[in-house]
Amino acid sequence: MANYPGSRGRGRYHRSPQFQVRKNERIRAREVRLIGHDGNQIGVVSREDALAAAKKMGLDLVEIAANARPPVCRILDFGKYMYEQSKRQKENKAKAASSSKIKEVKFRVRIEEHDYMTKLRRAEEFLYKGNKLKLSLMFRGRENEHKELGVEMLKRAANDLAHVGSSDADPKLSGRHVNLIMSPHAVNKRTLKYNEHVNVGGADDDEEDDED
Repeated sequence: MANYPGSRGRGRYHRSPQFQVRKNERIRAREVRLIGHDGNQIGVVSREDALAAAKKMGLDLVEIAANARPPVCRILDFGKYMYEQSKRQKENKAKAASSSKIKEVKFRVRIEEHDYMTKLRRAEEFLYKGNKLKLSLMFRGRENEHKELGVEMLKRAANDLAHVGSSDADPKLSGRHVNLIMSPHAVNKRTLKYNEHVNVGGADDDEEDDED
């Protein structure tokens, strides 16, 4: 049997509140719906018969669906199971943290065309990598008298990025600022227009476009 961390229930995984999984004699139900080590359904059997089958194979009987009636149990290597559960949870947390971070690119009402294109390339890169994106603009001085110009600027940028993402909603005004959130298209629908190449596996800057 492979030597996984916590193999045979001696590691830290089963003690974590996140992994309160019953196994072997700790399973309380008199009958269980049993799944074999190979993943095939065996059917509803008594707990004693399920335990005997697991012990015969030198494995564990693990309750994998406690709320089912009867609860679902599977014959497997408990240490390997908890190791894989821990690994999967860490991967899901990493994905959630990545997807919850919103990148930002800041525009100005009066912006030179080459600066605008630089920002578009940066925005395209963020969306192409699968990040959500905030397009933002801050009004200065008399620009506050013509906020529609800022709204139109962000609409223009969103339209110019339509090949790689889409707006979640219309631009939102808040005091001296206007913001627009974009989400990336599905991977197979994202294309590059302003960048020749984007290193999808590369790390993004922690601090996004800081220019006002």
